[in-house]
Amino acid sequence: MSVQDALPTLKSNGFTLDMAANRLGRLVASDPSTSIVTLREQFATQGYLWLKGILPRDGVMRFRERFFTALEPAGLLKQGTNPRDGIYSGGNEDNQRIAKTMHEIVRWSAYESFCLQEPIWLFYERLFDGAPYLHKRKLIRYTKPQEVSSTGAHYDLTYLRAGTDRVATSWIPIGDCSVEMGGLVYLEGSDVAGRQMEKEFSIQNTNLSREEQISAYNKSMSATGWLTKDLPALADKWNSRWLVADYEAGDMVIHSAYMIHAATGNDVKDSQMRLSTDIRFQRVSDEVDVRWNNHYSMDDML
Repeated sequence: MSVQDALPTLKSNGFTLDMAANRLGRLVASDPSTSIVTLREQFATQGYLWLKGILPRDGVMRFRERFFTALEPAGLLKQGTNPRDGIYSGGNEDNQRIAKTMHEIVRWSAYESFCLQEPIWLFYERLFDGAPYLHKRKLIRYTKPQEVSSTGAHYDLTYLRAGTDRVATSWIPIGDCSVEMGGLVYLEGSDVAGRQMEKEFSIQNTNLSREEQISAYNKSMSATGWLTKDLPALADKWNSRWLVADYEAGDMVIHSAYMIHAATGNDVKDSQMRLSTDIRFQRVSDEVDVRWNNHYSMDDML
């Protein structure tokens, strides 16, 4: 194994992923300038596209600085550091003030503009062969170093069942994001597994009301809508690997509504926070899940 291929041991919700168990691999990068026919084929085969450098790096970093500057008064950042670096203060932040600011950020014109940069909507216009629509409900998250909880394994259609399944998620790292910093991980080949699981859930949900059928938290699902927190066990079940990457500012990863993904912990030693946003696009002419027609709020049950 080469040094380049070697990967650190990663943790997610207390479970460990390492190379020794053959349950870790690397994402395959795609060039955004490749023909759309080829990119569509890759997307259909892989369930994801890691589009290297599709966004201007400087603009991504400027938005990172704007974001953390807004949260600086709440005590989230280490005093005397550059907000662009996103260095965690180590504790005693004002969580109530942070929650208020986060609710404001998702309504910023600057955030909307970031999510609708021309390279993004132009790419989706090519991918969909039609005008794209950006869901109003958008998520932006920061992850502190050594945080215990991470997003468990799931596929996005679980939360989007009232609309089309021809919806794609963009995950955008807002700043460089090494493997050690965590970020999104994908279960290799799991677009097929997600479709199979959703078919099984649909059969189980036949006798439920429409409201229960579209809910991510009905009796067929877990309390969170996640498949599991145990990423190694899920990889064993499907004889697969979790694919990771050293993401850079300017990259964008897209995945299908059925692609199983999760997050690992931020294990950096320099107290730098991970920042990312995930937003969802579909054809404007397809049915939209109306629950996603409002800005994110903590009590929206999605």
